[in-house]
Amino acid sequence: MSKIRVVIVDDMKKIVDYFKMIIDNEHDMEVVGCAETGKEAVKVVREKQPDVLLTDINMETKYAGIEAARIIKNEFPEVKIIVLTIHKEDDMLFKAYSVGAMDYILKTSSVVDILMSVRKAVKNEISLSPENAEKIVLEYSRINNQNKSMLYMLNIITKLTDSELEIIKNIYEGKPYKEIAKERSVEVVTIKGQVNTMLKKFKMKRMKEVIKMLEELQFFESFYLD
Repeated sequence: MSKIRVVIVDDMKKIVDYFKMIIDNEHDMEVVGCAETGKEAVKVVREKQPDVLLTDINMETKYAGIEAARIIKNEFPEVKIIVLTIHKEDDMLFKAYSVGAMDYILKTSSVVDILMSVRKAVKNEISLSPENAEKIVLEYSRINNQNKSMLYMLNIITKLTDSELEIIKNIYEGKPYKEIAKERSVEVVTIKGQVNTMLKKFKMKRMKEVIKMLEELQFFESFYLD
């Protein structure tokens, strides 16, 4: 039976040596290459074409390992990627899985867990701890809700008149009603009347609520309307 071929990537030689020792001590695994940067990782994988890539994230740049994993996965989809990191931040977790990583484990994890992750990876078994699974479910739920909110806002925005759209943009930019009225050569009461009409369309009681939602969605940053 052929051994599982592994490439290890980390900018700290002691860590590379540590994981190399662990893997080379296993009867069914062997380290076929090592690298200290994301760029070197791509080069080594191209040369060695391993079964598994164990890579750090933060090396020559904050997301060097993630970028290297993305390139490698595009060129060699059969290579299984496992992210080894000291970071527990959720954004690192999501970025790792989004580029095709099969596991995301801490460098301080037990030797048993690390070796098990490698063996599961070659069997196409995605290792996902209950904690990480919950984080991913919550993130997708948040994104789904945000998309629904964006569609809701888009639906209403498209129903606003040009005048109403201009006013809401002015309010979003922080302009007071008095200034908006002066720029449009109308009375403040006219602006307030249009605001009340818009609130009915948004089914909200205060314009602050509308602006808050627009800010949370970064609506005008994502969909700039002239």
